[in-house]
Amino acid sequence: MASSNALGAVLRGMVAGTLGTAAMTVSERLEMSISGREGSRVPGEVGAHLIPGKDHRSGSDVAALNTAVHWAHGISMGAMRGVLDIAGIRGPAASAAHFALLWAGDAALYRALGVADVPWRWEPAELGIDMLHKGVHAAVTGAAYDALTNLQTGSTPR
Repeated sequence: MASSNALGAVLRGMVAGTLGTAAMTVSERLEMSISGREGSRVPGEVGAHLIPGKDHRSGSDVAALNTAVHWAHGISMGAMRGVLDIAGIRGPAASAAHFALLWAGDAALYRALGVADVPWRWEPAELGIDMLHKGVHAAVTGAAYDALTNLQTGSTPR
C-alpha cells in the first residue's frame, strides 16, 4: 500500500472511530439509564496518569479529562482499524481483530497504570459491560470504515 493510501486508511479509521465512539457513548448512556450504573471515570484516570501536571487522585483533574480522553481514545483507536486494512486484514475479520486489540490493550493499560485489576478479577457484570461497549465501538467503527472505503473506491462491500 502506497504511503498516501496508508495515510488515507488511517484517516478513514479516525473518522470511523469517531462514529464508533459516538455509538459506544450512546450504548453506555442507554445501559446506564437501565442499570443505574454511574459513568466510568477510567478515561479521566488514565489521562491524569499520562498527562504531566495532572493527578489521578484529584477528582477535578479526572473529571476535567474524562470526556476528552474518552473521545480521543476512541478516535485514535479507529486509526487502528485503518492499520489493520494496511496489513491486509479487512471486513469482519478486521472488526474482530480491532475488538481484541481495543479490549486487550485497554485492559493492559488500565492494569499497568493501576487503574484496574486484571480482567479475570473484575466482577462479571463489569467485565460484560466493558466488553459490550467496546464491542459496539469495534462493530460500528468497522462498518463505518468499510462503508467509507467502499465509497472512496467505488467498490462493493467486502
